[in-house]
Amino acid sequence: MNRIWPVLILVVATTTTTPQLCRAENWQGWRGPQGNNHASPQTDAPIRWDLNNGTNIVWKTPLPGRGHSSPVVIEDSIFLTTAEAETQSQSLLKFDRESGRLVDQWVMHRGTLPKVIHPNNSHASPTPAWNGENLFVVFYTDDAIWLTAMTPSGREVWQTRVSDFKPAVFQFGYGASPVIEDDVVIVAAEYDGPGSGIYALDTRSGKIVWKVPRPSNLNFASPVVASIAGQRQLLIAGADMIASYDPLSGRKLWVVESSTEAICGTVAWDGRRVMVSGGNPRSGTWCVRGDGTQSPLWENRVKCYEQSLLAIKNFVFGIADNGVAYCWRTVDGKETWRKRLFGGPVSASPLLANDRLYIASQAGTVYVISAVPDRFDLLAENNSGDSIFASPVAVDDHLYLRVGVGVGKERQEYLVATGRVTQQPRQQRRGL
Repeated sequence: MNRIWPVLILVVATTTTTPQLCRAENWQGWRGPQGNNHASPQTDAPIRWDLNNGTNIVWKTPLPGRGHSSPVVIEDSIFLTTAEAETQSQSLLKFDRESGRLVDQWVMHRGTLPKVIHPNNSHASPTPAWNGENLFVVFYTDDAIWLTAMTPSGREVWQTRVSDFKPAVFQFGYGASPVIEDDVVIVAAEYDGPGSGIYALDTRSGKIVWKVPRPSNLNFASPVVASIAGQRQLLIAGADMIASYDPLSGRKLWVVESSTEAICGTVAWDGRRVMVSGGNPRSGTWCVRGDGTQSPLWENRVKCYEQSLLAIKNFVFGIADNGVAYCWRTVDGKETWRKRLFGGPVSASPLLANDRLYIASQAGTVYVISAVPDRFDLLAENNSGDSIFASPVAVDDHLYLRVGVGVGKERQEYLVATGRVTQQPRQQRRGL
């Protein structure tokens, strides 16, 4: 007779720090999938973390060199650009998304860094763009704007010299990120010299499809493509105007004389209206109709110079250079609230994730506030290093930060993943 002995399962529970990882979304370039710095509605980034004591820090990876570009999150990988002064190189970095491990570094340019840029700028400020097949990486180097198409495995598809870039009056460097629309990748190369313009290149070959001449005027704004007033529009501000073009042909749709000469931020929109802020030489925030029929709808004197605005339906948020947060009604510019968060300055743009705004100060603190127009509601202040220039990115349940720890020659940059790190039981079975 067969006898079945009972098996006693002894479960020994220990605890280990494990993040809850759930992947569904990508972050394909500057300001995310829609170009408005809105994370997916399913994104649930953490509210609280602390880089100093490791609270809700999933991983932290040291970076070679320095840069202001934001992470691009594609499937199981994260991509970031950097520049190293010691080797005079500009590179694309690849990281494993789950562990943060640096997988590879591909040097694209060496020995051709500009001799002079603004001390608050970097030689790796533009964020790459992804079209589902290749990454498109822009660098200012060798007195020109260069665009490279790279596969995620590091194979160069093509590289082209888009335009001369030789600023004369203000040698502050470059910062415009590329944007993709269908089969063209669009690059702004605006400076005080011949060839200043917006260029569209074929994503497969790198050949120029169209070029729009722009005024001889140093500008730092990234173009963006959006659907406004029932039409796809390529939008950019600067040179004392807000301009709209057809992204596939370069045809001018409308131009409103507004804003100021030099703009760093990307325009924001709410479906009907277009907003931008800047401050050289004239400081202000401006709003025009998305069809270009009124100039302007409203303006004020609040200066958000390097950082972009962030719009939701009928309202727009701005973080001024002095650290004061604002909310305005887009229809008429009425201020619904304002609150000082910090003493300034600020370089990173605010991010919307799960009805919360993530606001990174240049001093390294990330503030989380409710993205509501009727009141100011501070949810958390998070220690995130000693400096932040790059804009945060939120994908799924993680917030990715490019931060600096230390100052001067001791400054070290890190790519940091924050998430809700919980205590999970580790189960071991033993049969008796």
